Amino acid sequence: MSTPSTPSTPATGRRLRLNVGHDSWDLIWSHVHRVLVVNLGVAVTSLPLLLALAAEHQPWRYPVFFGLLSLGAGPSLAAVFAYLRRTADDERAPVADLFRGYRRLFTRALLGWTPFVLLIAVAATDLAALWGSALGSALAPLLTVVILLALSSGVVAMAGLAEDPAENPTVSRHTLLAACYASVRRWPLALLNLGLLGVSLALVNQAPLLGLAVVPGCALFVVWGDCGAMLESVRCGNSCLHLVSDLSRRLRKSELR
Repeated sequence: MSTPSTPSTPATGRRLRLNVGHDSWDLIWSHVHRVLVVNLGVAVTSLPLLLALAAEHQPWRYPVFFGLLSLGAGPSLAAVFAYLRRTADDERAPVADLFRGYRRLFTRALLGWTPFVLLIAVAATDLAALWGSALGSALAPLLTVVILLALSSGVVAMAGLAEDPAENPTVSRHTLLAACYASVRRWPLALLNLGLLGVSLALVNQAPLLGLAVVPGCALFVVWGDCGAMLESVRCGNSCLHLVSDLSRRLRKSELR
């Protein structure tokens, strides 16, 4: 009795090939290049703060010293956001563009970042001084909100400053107020940014070398996109206000006639 023949199977299995086009590989390496450049920029521009945090595991014991070092975080963020904006036009912008942006934006970023750092310092000092008292229990939620709002507004202000330095050559009171308004208006994105930054700091603190090599570029790219959406909502609101005010002026003129 004849049995049906079974097809012979090859001795070795067929190799799995990753079919990725040239455009896809180019996009992947562009993202990798951007992340590595941002990580390098954060490590170099924030080197004094990173070294101090590595040497002292309880920075809250030296608030004045670490508060002064934290002033350098503003120019570092502005330079990173300016570089990310540059990559919108050139996906593989050289690392020199980041440091040129740091030098160009340093003074304006420092002036815009300092008020938020001072507000955080005052609120944190009041929170620590009133901790455990009846007044402290009543004011703790308010002071916590002030700290979070100041931190989020500072990040948004650095993104707005780096978006187009030619249109925003100076840091004015309106710039800082717009950053605060954007943080309040789009508070879910503000909380998301703070959460990403907090997780990034925790990962870098636990594994400094691996964290600095991977985390900041990925997190700051998301934060930069969120800040752009928050600022866009402020621009839309301002344009609507200008339109309403213009219509009201025209109506007044027509009534006078």
